[in-house]
Formats: sequence, C-alpha cells, structure tokens
Amino acid sequence: MNAIITVVGSDKVGIIAEVSALLAAHKVNIADITQTILSGNFVMMMMVSMEGADVSLDGLRAVLEDAGKKMGVEINIMAEKVFSSMNRI
Repeated sequence: MNAIITVVGSDKVGIIAEVSALLAAHKVNIADITQTILSGNFVMMMMVSMEGADVSLDGLRAVLEDAGKKMGVEINIMAEKVFSSMNRI
C-alpha cells in the first residue's frame, strides 16, 4: 500500500532529515518527494510505500504527528487511494 505524507510549517533546518529518519526507522520507503518554500513556509509531499513497514498506517500517523509537534510543523498521512479520491475533479 502507498500513502501520501504532507508536511507544512515554518521553514527550518532538518525537517526533511527528521521525517526521512523516522520513515527509515520503520522501514517505510520514500517512492517520490517534492518540497518547496512558499513565503517562508515549508511545504513537502511524499509518496511512500508501506510494503515491508514494521508499523501500521495509524501507528505511523501517531509517530509522525508527535514528531511534527516537536518540530513545530503539521504532518499528515493518508492512504494514496483516499488522497486520490479526495482530489479527483
């Protein structure tokens, strides 16, 4: 299963490194990533593969939300199918 992770917040050093390290620690593979800075705000989207992960989607959501609070950014994750359905025109 693939999932989409979004990260939004004030730009600061280490956001990509922190999120990537958490994903690696749980054996979640980053399939695609894009990030940009919009008016000083950091915005990142990742498509990740949960195949081989040692944590469920809900478990990873809790880990990422906790990390986001510590970094002062908002991190969300949802199944790719849900994301695609929500964004279909």
